[in-house]
Amino acid sequence: MDATTALVVILGYFGILFLISYFTGRNADGNTFFAGNKNSPWYVVAFGMIGATLSGVTFISVPGAVGTSGWLYFQMVLGYLLGYAVIALVLMPLYYRLKLISIYGYLKSRFGEFSYKTGAILFLISRVIGASLRLYLIALVLQLAIFDQFGLPFQGTVLISIALIYLYTFRGGIKTVVWTDTLQTLFMLLSAGLTVYLIWNQLGTELQELISTYSDSSLTKVWEWDFAPGNNFFKQFFSGAAMAIVMTGLDQDMMQKNLTIRTLKDAQKNMMWFSIALVFANILFLSLGTLLYVYGSQMGLVEFPAEGVDCSGIMIKDPVTGIMECSKTDELFPMLALNYLGPLAGIVFILGVIAAAYSSADSALTALTTSFCVDLLDFEDRDNEEAKIRIRQIVHIGFSSLLFIVIMIFNYLEEGAVIWGIFKAAGYTYGPLLGMYAFGIYTDYKVNDFFVPLVAFVAPILSYVINYFSPSIGYTFGFEIVIVNGLLTFLGLLLISKKDNKQ
Repeated sequence: MDATTALVVILGYFGILFLISYFTGRNADGNTFFAGNKNSPWYVVAFGMIGATLSGVTFISVPGAVGTSGWLYFQMVLGYLLGYAVIALVLMPLYYRLKLISIYGYLKSRFGEFSYKTGAILFLISRVIGASLRLYLIALVLQLAIFDQFGLPFQGTVLISIALIYLYTFRGGIKTVVWTDTLQTLFMLLSAGLTVYLIWNQLGTELQELISTYSDSSLTKVWEWDFAPGNNFFKQFFSGAAMAIVMTGLDQDMMQKNLTIRTLKDAQKNMMWFSIALVFANILFLSLGTLLYVYGSQMGLVEFPAEGVDCSGIMIKDPVTGIMECSKTDELFPMLALNYLGPLAGIVFILGVIAAAYSSADSALTALTTSFCVDLLDFEDRDNEEAKIRIRQIVHIGFSSLLFIVIMIFNYLEEGAVIWGIFKAAGYTYGPLLGMYAFGIYTDYKVNDFFVPLVAFVAPILSYVINYFSPSIGYTFGFEIVIVNGLLTFLGLLLISKKDNKQ
């Protein structure tokens, strides 16, 4: 695909985002940035959350991962439904009753100041890692599609990406994000759907025959009933439920959008429709993955490594040399779309990937700024609005810079499908939050607040040790390690607590 064309498409897209930012950021104040003035329509939030949840990782990594794990990811997706139900029925009523701006304010009211700060710091660590992984993946794609041809180094691509996010979110904050997420979700889903259509059109195969090819292929394996592997159905299902709870319900990024809705009833309605739509969106991306592999195989563009070949990914035909080269599964979709499926597919892909990337990255940057200001700097206790605005802007720039640094680190360390890296990281960083909230909601014990940070530090370490040695006893952990982590945190809190007879 021509780099100039791709650059024009991106500039046009960002022109629309900046237009939205202008209208949503006019007369913005602290309430606008942090809470969206509490007037977001629930259906707008629900639609936008699809893009924020799926992100650029789903757009690229889920289709690519089909080659090595089929549709087994769908087992986790089904678990999400259970997790979102818990969020709507248990967590949301709690957040609305306490009238929270940051959801970690609950920990302060339930346990104390040390617990409150610990929860906020855990979120900051988790979201910096997750947002950096997502942006890293998208920056790689933009580098391949555009900036390599202009001679811009990868560092420059990352810097431009983060700078653009900062510029359209620094004034309107979460109010801007709610509306830009809606536009970005639309572009992402349209892009995936149009790519599916274009592949079908190029294959020239009858629909019935194509479906038959799917059913006979390991690319569509959905269920794993063998209990030993980490991708067993029950492990994946309950991991999915736990991941939904921690990565949405206990995540300031995702909950901040929900808390901009005026009433609890509308927020719960948003969560219900969002969770159903998310299942069908994931089916779309898994179907796209299967189609990409079917197309690549039929056209001689993709092969799985032969036995004895030193390649942990897949073999993709290089468009310049024509030689099959070992590639990561995450490279499948961009490689085919940008080089083999035609100019329209390339444009559609670029639109989809930038929409998917920025729908999660912009809200992450806003949520990081919100949590740091509200939870760690105690903004609600300050009266000088001009000083608060200056500090907020400095924090916004600070987190933008931090994302850049972390992405550069990932550029040297990352390998494999990024989506699995995000879930692995979440298992250790979000696990203590799961244990803390469960303990607070389902027990009436009073903890020794001073020792909570120690519990939240030790539990992930013990979880890692258990995960490391578990294969020696014949058990392989999947992403259910987040449940183990949460349970260890719960037990740790029990050890430092006593019965609160006043509750």
